[in-house]
Amino acid sequence: MTDVNTKIKDLIASDDVVLFMKGSKSFPMCGFSATVVKILQELNIGFTDIDILKDEDLREGIKVYSDWPTIPQLYVKGEFIGGCDIVKDCFATGELKEILAA
Repeated sequence: MTDVNTKIKDLIASDDVVLFMKGSKSFPMCGFSATVVKILQELNIGFTDIDILKDEDLREGIKVYSDWPTIPQLYVKGEFIGGCDIVKDCFATGELKEILAA
């Protein structure tokens, strides 16, 4: 698991905004991932998308790493923000815009 943790840390550090998702930003493979992509695009935020469907170790590893059982998972500047519901709530209140601007 340490190799997966190292890979996850490196991926999270690779960009200010990283989304672990099913599919890609151009072709989301689930509605929850599509919702988070749409929110980030609406805010005009560039982000790195990581398709967890391509790597089973990464798919399971990110859930352990974040202690969060579902995908998608959004990270901003190395900090775990949450999954789809939390991102939607933060977007609705304006908090997500503040987090991304900080």
